[in-house]
Amino acid sequence: MKYVSLFAGIGGFDLALNRLGHECVYVNEWNKYAAQIYEKNFNHKPDTRDITIVRADEIPDHDLLVGGFPCQAFSIAGKRRGFEDIRGTLFYEIARIAKAKRPKLLLLENVKGLLNHAGGATFHTILNTLDELGYDLQWQVLNSKNFGVP
Repeated sequence: MKYVSLFAGIGGFDLALNRLGHECVYVNEWNKYAAQIYEKNFNHKPDTRDITIVRADEIPDHDLLVGGFPCQAFSIAGKRRGFEDIRGTLFYEIARIAKAKRPKLLLLENVKGLLNHAGGATFHTILNTLDELGYDLQWQVLNSKNFGVP
């Protein structure tokens, strides 16, 4: 399966997907240090431009879009400004690209605090946005300690 990795960081999604035999056709990570580590680990140079300026037609067709969009705006460790924080609006870049490219599947990740941010309204907005794009939704909170990682 061909996939696109947005907000890739150092490649957590990519490590799992590549081990399963999937092919990354485009990766975006604007943080230069994370991008350097990603390239070293995967021999694939990320597009380091701000995702808000990347046109959807520059992204290859793909079956799966994965992304861990920035969590600082939703985390209990932060100021929890949600969509009022520019980082919080980056979810809409995933929606923009999904609308244009129509991948069969999306796999998104964020912090537990997203669920109850603004009394649940933020998560409801995200679910509604994806539903309006035609995606059937399933979500789950997972505890990393149950998977052998901190």
